[in-house]
Amino acid sequence: MKCKRVGLIADVVKYEEGMGLEDGFELMTDVITKGWIVADSLIQIKRDNGTIVCPYIVHRRGHTFINEGDYIITDADGTKHVCGEDKIFQRYQPVEE
Repeated sequence: MKCKRVGLIADVVKYEEGMGLEDGFELMTDVITKGWIVADSLIQIKRDNGTIVCPYIVHRRGHTFINEGDYIITDADGTKHVCGEDKIFQRYQPVEE
């Protein structure tokens, strides 16, 4: 069966540190040693104590780490997604408010 995605209105915000868009942070050393993801373009934030952390969001499939240039999408029901800069406006069209 083929289906067409139902049109939804969502908030789309380019990720920036300090905006509170992430659900948490994981130590960079854990990201690397646990082998969760290719870490080449992950956002890395250095804390005052010298540790480096990577921001992520939580959704029903688990954690998604945020890369440089990513956008955070929040659906009307509060569900969050991460979408890359290269695909965001192929999937979402700005609407007049």
